[in-house]
Amino acid sequence: MKTKFLSIFLMSFIILSFTADKPAYLIYDSKGKVSSYEALLKSAKDADIILFGELHDNPICHWLQLELTKDLFETKKNNLILGAEMFEADDQIALNEYLQGKISDKTLKDEVKLWPNYATDYKPLLDFAKNNHLNFVATNIPRRYANLVYNKGIEKLDSLDEEAKKWITPLPMKYDENLKCYKDIYESAGGHGGQNLPKSQAIKDATMAYFILKNWSKGKTLIHYNGSYHSNYHQGIEWYLKQTNPALKVFTIGSTEQMAVDTLAKDAAGLADFIICTPETMTKTQ
Repeated sequence: MKTKFLSIFLMSFIILSFTADKPAYLIYDSKGKVSSYEALLKSAKDADIILFGELHDNPICHWLQLELTKDLFETKKNNLILGAEMFEADDQIALNEYLQGKISDKTLKDEVKLWPNYATDYKPLLDFAKNNHLNFVATNIPRRYANLVYNKGIEKLDSLDEEAKKWITPLPMKYDENLKCYKDIYESAGGHGGQNLPKSQAIKDATMAYFILKNWSKGKTLIHYNGSYHSNYHQGIEWYLKQTNPALKVFTIGSTEQMAVDTLAKDAAGLADFIICTPETMTKTQ
């Protein structure tokens, strides 16, 4: 009787401890079942391209990006390549000079278009590449050209200097207005501006995919950090990657926020191969 009472007491204690816990995040698989970092890492090791979709101001995303990169490096070594939406392609030369120790932190800040949360969220990734002699690819289209698409239409890119076109996906660009990622943008804007708004998103996705493939080769693994919406539901960047190389093994990580993280929202299932779910009250980084 005493043993039975003790067992019930211990079980109650464990249940109460679990329900009282406030996890900073949970990881779910694509079907919405609770998974683990270990399972995510195991799957990531088999990929050619990893698209790590972040919420730009979420510290858990940035911490896990660095941790995953470190863990992949343990097995991949110099076969690991890093790349990011947060660096524009025309800044690649300055980025390379920083990685090679030719320019200082201050010079990089003066020369490159860095995001406001660079110091806390992206510098650790860049410095990891620098310290371990890894390539880091600036994949995004220069913002001025994405803005040109939004304001004047994608046809205006044809009038750019040939030197400028080196920083953009080859034209003409494939575009499917029925993809959810672009259809949602169009509908959320109430059709304002026609297809220019979703196309300004698509030119980013296409350009990132272009520079990812330009810097990846068989036997390598490229981990790419981008806003989750650029790779959600296996669209955006992944869609463009597969247009060029259908056999490419692309692994996606998505990110979402909820009031409570103990159950993944139905519409978040299928967001990616693995989904990082954090509380909406999580501290922001910018």
